[in-house]
Amino acid sequence: MRVSRVRGVLHPTPLAVGLALGCSVAPALADEHPSPHRSHRHHAPTKKTAPATPQAPVAPAADTAATLSNAKGRGPDHVAHKNGEETEEWTVVASPMNTLRTPIGLSRMPQDVLHTPQTIDVVPQLLMQQQNVKSLDEALKNVPGITASVGEGEGGMSGDQFLIRGFAAQNDIYENGLRDFGVYSRDSFDYDHVTVIKGPSSQIFGNGTTGGAINITTKTPTAGNHINASFSGGSGSYYRGTLDINRKITDTIAVRLTGMGNESNMVGRDQLYSHRWGIAPSIIFGLGKKLNYTIEYFHQTDNRIPDYGVPVVTKPGTAYGKPVTEYGVKRTNWYGTTFDQEQSNVDMLTGRLQWEINPHITLYNDTRGGLYSRYFSASQEGCNAACTSAFFSSHPETAKVSRIGGVGGPNPYQQDDWSVQNVASAVANFTTGTIKHQMIGGVDIEHIYDRRRNYAYNNPASRQYTSLLNPNPYVPGLDVGVGSLHPGNMVNIPNGVGRKEWKTSAATDVGAFFSEQAWLAPWFSVKAGFRWDHWSSNYAATGGVASTADTRLGQKQDTFNPNVSLMYTPNDHAMVYFNWAESTTPLGLYVTNSSEPLSPKNSKFEPERSRLYEIGAKYSAFHDRIGFTASVFRLEKGNSLLTDPSNGTVTSSGDTQRNQGLELSVSGQILKNWTMIATYARYDSKTTGGTLADIGKQIQFVPRNQATVWSTYEVAPKTPYNLTVGGGLTWREGVFLDTANTAKVPANVEFDAVVSHQFGPRWKVAMNGYNLANRLNYGNLFSNRVTPSVGRAFLFNLSASY
Repeated sequence: MRVSRVRGVLHPTPLAVGLALGCSVAPALADEHPSPHRSHRHHAPTKKTAPATPQAPVAPAADTAATLSNAKGRGPDHVAHKNGEETEEWTVVASPMNTLRTPIGLSRMPQDVLHTPQTIDVVPQLLMQQQNVKSLDEALKNVPGITASVGEGEGGMSGDQFLIRGFAAQNDIYENGLRDFGVYSRDSFDYDHVTVIKGPSSQIFGNGTTGGAINITTKTPTAGNHINASFSGGSGSYYRGTLDINRKITDTIAVRLTGMGNESNMVGRDQLYSHRWGIAPSIIFGLGKKLNYTIEYFHQTDNRIPDYGVPVVTKPGTAYGKPVTEYGVKRTNWYGTTFDQEQSNVDMLTGRLQWEINPHITLYNDTRGGLYSRYFSASQEGCNAACTSAFFSSHPETAKVSRIGGVGGPNPYQQDDWSVQNVASAVANFTTGTIKHQMIGGVDIEHIYDRRRNYAYNNPASRQYTSLLNPNPYVPGLDVGVGSLHPGNMVNIPNGVGRKEWKTSAATDVGAFFSEQAWLAPWFSVKAGFRWDHWSSNYAATGGVASTADTRLGQKQDTFNPNVSLMYTPNDHAMVYFNWAESTTPLGLYVTNSSEPLSPKNSKFEPERSRLYEIGAKYSAFHDRIGFTASVFRLEKGNSLLTDPSNGTVTSSGDTQRNQGLELSVSGQILKNWTMIATYARYDSKTTGGTLADIGKQIQFVPRNQATVWSTYEVAPKTPYNLTVGGGLTWREGVFLDTANTAKVPANVEFDAVVSHQFGPRWKVAMNGYNLANRLNYGNLFSNRVTPSVGRAFLFNLSASY
């Protein structure tokens, strides 16, 4: 018997307060004066003349090449100043592939990538177009140090779950600087670009960000009208359409609408599909003004089959476990049942206010409310000792894999969440004597509520086992219903919680942050800041089997996270920096994306603490055509929290871990028609203290070497015979899957390519090829299983732009 699912309700008060603050200024927007366009300029003094008011330049249209011109694309602007002097100003527009000139896009990080003292990787719009990127996961393949994973335990998790430099980042995904709390697979139809800020960043984003943060900059209204549409089709019954419309309604109001529809199966895996659609309208009041307000709405619906991959087994006489597919099991094997499903609905409403009060002070207020509804049912396979023994015997067909993990789950559940966040901040620029200052301060308040109802199978024993070599998803007589129908069949939650039907979690974070950057000389500056957070979370497991008492837990913590940076900037094209930062991760941080954020055993654990030391250099060369970056870092983490893959129990290992290494990148325009973006990372990670058996072992999921490269060349551009050809390589060395280094996954090597042709200024056709060698790679990594990546696939794309 099935029941209707209850949708979470967004509490209206905190959301209304934040949005009202922005909407209340709308009547004044039409009367404000436009703010000067901020561009990267070179100044050349000329003759003196009478004072005049310069016109605000308009940013030139994006192209694949770097340009040196004025705002109209012709020579310099002649600007007269109040002292009678006239100067020539040249606007340098960097190549879109040179990511150093990309603004971070956050009020708390107002500089571009070049002038921000931290390792930052950007996936630009041009790269996503050339690769025909369709999801956040695909975009992040271009960033070294990113690993996809899924939470363990009886609750299971899916959606986007990432690790940065080997440390969890599933709660560190942001859109325009505001946290996205949802557990879902994010489509990229609304992305302008993706930024990965590496290293502890709690001073900017709050608790978490041990390995870093992922920030998505979305498409919002601009001054130029356009209609962009595309259709893709190809391997795996792939069909996809996208739409992007921008219209300037008045001189100060513009709207934009992006949309997507996507249906596909997964090449190289049985039974898997994703059917999703999304829409993202937005409007800006005060376009080009000192006072502006942007409202964005986002919706995505997704119906897909979750993939928990293939089990890892240890062959007798070998030192490491490997995926069963390395021993001849078909990569297409999927071990779920016909009841496995993930249905998600995501709605987010965002309002962003920017008010440049004067040339020295700018105020920001960003508000978001989110609704997340999700039904999740998956099978978590595991090959135990009996399964392994049978597989390596003379009769491997007798091997049976378990679908229920180590705790009788995961079982299906319905998850309904709501969240609200408001960040109010101010940026002040001023001078005292010869010292220039930039101060940033503000308050960040967020609340997240999570409610889950556990379901149970009528006959869980019937779904428990299936053949390792030839799995069958069909289980006769199996059915699923709410937990109260089969209370004895619900998952037995560890640590004495028992078989409970309802799980409720909530958390509130109130944070205050401040930083100052002082230029002690034009070429040297010091930046220091901190963030204080008061974190309060609670968790309850109720209902279900009455013989076990309900569990109610709470946790409150105050955290303080500082950072200090030293920056040497000999000119506007180069910077050498040192950065030291700390971050804190309370155990109850993962409200929406963990099986139990708190338990009777771990609710008193101390939070994880991490510390970063980093030295780096950035250089934008050849009139901003090419950007180079290099950094060396040491990342230390104390009081590491570990999850037991056999039972989902979270424990405080007390381990200290460190990851240190080197990261390099080059991006931009090598020659007139030749662009490239390449990265390399070398990591040296290990457990340095705590569990004796783990000391000296490599940190799980962290490769020693990782590299990406993508390059394209335009043949005969802007002629009827034009052709763009390109391709790239993604390589990740093999990694260990557990802290004891007893299981390992082989290296990933993927070759991709693209060829495209432009029909006039409006129409374009392209063909992308993925994993051209059809190599058996592994995407999502777990401690006792891995997920095979997509096989060889081709995708045709037809696009139009008006």
